[in-house]
Amino acid sequence: MSPARPKLCGAATLLVVQDVLKSVAHYHEVLGFEIGFTYGEPTFYAGVERDDVTIHLQAARETKRQLGQGAINIFVTEVDALYDALKARGARLMNAPQDRAYSMRDFDLDDLDGNRLTFGTGTEGAA
Repeated sequence: MSPARPKLCGAATLLVVQDVLKSVAHYHEVLGFEIGFTYGEPTFYAGVERDDVTIHLQAARETKRQLGQGAINIFVTEVDALYDALKARGARLMNAPQDRAYSMRDFDLDDLDGNRLTFGTGTEGAA
């Protein structure tokens, strides 16, 4: 009998930020994420969640990773409605939703430190 194949159960993107609490507030108030947890005294690590997406935030002072160089692609339903909601909340939007040659309709925004979040949905003919 062969051993059971391990199952991957989830993932969290890690983004490096300058001020974790300020970033948590931004993700909550502007981007609509819930605060999953904060850690450390003073806080140097946190998690934010929205639906099935979890993002971890780490203070730049606690890592050798570069500040604001992270990126995540988040797949959504109703990409245009999300864009409108984020725009109304003052998100740092880089472009409006556009249909792309790679069978996605997406838009980009940057968080307070320049980490890039791309929100998109598949379009007709998507693989």
